Amino acid sequence: MAQEWIYGFHAVEAAIREDRVIRVMLDPSRKDKRMQEFYLLAEQFHIKVERVDSATLDQQMPDSRHQGVLALIEVRAPEGEEFLYKLLDEIDQAGEHPFLLILDEVQDPHNVGACLRSAEAFGVDAVIVPKDNACSLTPIVRKVSSGSSERVPFIEVTNLSRMLEKIKARGIWVSGLAGGGDTTIFTADFRGPLAIVMGSEGSGMRRLTEKNCDFIVKIPMEGEIESLNVSVATGVTLAEAYRQRHLGK
Repeated sequence: MAQEWIYGFHAVEAAIREDRVIRVMLDPSRKDKRMQEFYLLAEQFHIKVERVDSATLDQQMPDSRHQGVLALIEVRAPEGEEFLYKLLDEIDQAGEHPFLLILDEVQDPHNVGACLRSAEAFGVDAVIVPKDNACSLTPIVRKVSSGSSERVPFIEVTNLSRMLEKIKARGIWVSGLAGGGDTTIFTADFRGPLAIVMGSEGSGMRRLTEKNCDFIVKIPMEGEIESLNVSVATGVTLAEAYRQRHLGK
């Protein structure tokens, strides 16, 4: 299994709870309550910590806000397309409606990490991305997601359009978000089996991806702002879908 260095309290704590930590390095000069809580967690899970100076941490993970905490972990690789269909079978057998988030060529790891965090917060069953021209599970994604990358299934597919056709054949409605949407997220119906598609930072959804959507929605806005950052738009849209699915239309 591949190994990778990650950093930050939330990401490392999530990996500890998933039993995937190989090494932990800490800056002993940090003695605040947050670090003391981390020591207790490491002790609880029988994790031996290495106390090193801040310069060593900086050398290991340059250009990162490591918070004085690094860990070498066994990497949780992205799942493949077959995992998605097995997951959908399990959801169907449980008598529930699937709720998927699809990121079409989103490439900024900060955005992907934030989307994963929102996905967990609003009950998304899996996050799906194309295998090429998209950000995968990187150390930055794991850090920004605050542990959500360890809990929300992250699936890479070779052909996104083909996958959309397959899930539509299973009765899942596909809704894409775009500025020229026919209806708003507040008037659309998000209550059934649902996949929400978010486009890339620069150009939005690809033409073929948008063609495979059953309906296109938009976020109503005022002022001179034409669009929101993809992670912000994802959070707003998922929150409305969650409200409808759990609190009623």
